[in-house]
Amino acid sequence: MREKILAVLEKNSRISPRELAELLGEREEDVAREIEQMEEDRVICGYHTLINWDHMDDEKVVALVEVKVTPQRDMGYDKIAERIYQYPEVTSMYLMSGGFDFTVIVESKSMRGVANFVAEKLATIGPVQSTATHFILKKYKDYGTIICDEPKDERMLVMP
Repeated sequence: MREKILAVLEKNSRISPRELAELLGEREEDVAREIEQMEEDRVICGYHTLINWDHMDDEKVVALVEVKVTPQRDMGYDKIAERIYQYPEVTSMYLMSGGFDFTVIVESKSMRGVANFVAEKLATIGPVQSTATHFILKKYKDYGTIICDEPKDERMLVMP
């Protein structure tokens, strides 16, 4: 039942336990108890709303920053990651394979804000060897949801 609940919640976290139980053919109490247990176990870590910020007037700049670090003896990557993800500018962070160790998603009100974060906060952390910053210009799909405007049908209507 857990996997079925998670599959639905991942697409629609606003669904009520009653609706979810009906959809899955389970009892509402069982579904509610299972969700509560998954929250306690940190299987479910939060509920979020996906927003298309391009439709808002406020400027919001998102950047993907690749970070190469020197792992610390007896601490590995986790302590460095903890130091980085504590900054409020950091919205997501991942340990990666390949040429860089971390991918850090950073948000700010301006490109200058991202640049200052990288130069003054991120790059000054001792184990950080190098960074590469990529500004996200437009999001087309995020968390499995297409967020750009629907494509327009530009074909001409031909009458017989």
